[in-house]
Amino acid sequence: MSMLLDVKGLTKRFGGLTANADITFDVKRGEILGIIGPNGAGKSTLFDLITGFQPPDAGEVFLDGRRITGLRPDLVSALGVARTFQKLKPFPDLTVIENVIVGALARTAHMRAARDAALESLAFVDLLEKRNHFARELSTGQRKRLELARGLATQPRLILMDEVTGGVDQRTIPGLVELVLELKRRGVTIVTIEHNMQVMMRIADRILALHAGRRIAFGAPEEVRKDAAVVDAYLGSAADAA
Repeated sequence: MSMLLDVKGLTKRFGGLTANADITFDVKRGEILGIIGPNGAGKSTLFDLITGFQPPDAGEVFLDGRRITGLRPDLVSALGVARTFQKLKPFPDLTVIENVIVGALARTAHMRAARDAALESLAFVDLLEKRNHFARELSTGQRKRLELARGLATQPRLILMDEVTGGVDQRTIPGLVELVLELKRRGVTIVTIEHNMQVMMRIADRILALHAGRRIAFGAPEEVRKDAAVVDAYLGSAADAA
């Protein structure tokens, strides 16, 4: 399995706070990489650095061998990288399909092609029947699906998901997990931040664990889950990790 994303020594400081310190990892083509860590570990900042929302103070990001460090978000998107956000920000006064068309227009200037891509994405996330509803009318779980559809409409080869199951009720989680697994089956490479360890253990091929801006573990899910530093920093106790 060849490498699609290669992150080397990413560092980001905000004044006296180091959000990311020398973070290094890679993502293989077609895999799901999970990122875990307590609040403040630097997970979302890492996504910002990869996707161009923040410039790193040090380090490099390579996509399929091409250096993308510090590129603007729109240029990173044009290279096939999509991102969803933990804090959902749909355009509330646009319809569901209009929201997704906005994403599709990042890849095409033709409205018909953008609409077709939006319809395909909405069908995939099972929101097609809601396409003419205003985004403000959706439930949290539906807005999660809308966020994913908007990213998929850009036709990504790599998608970064920030808490795709966060903030939804337990009944909604299995459907969202199945969407993630189906994306993998379709060949999309995924990096996902996730607090739900049961979800992470089910979907991730490898896990990167962060604490206080630093990498503390990286490898197979079972190895990371039982790592002493991960147990201490994130899982709470050896009993919780067993």
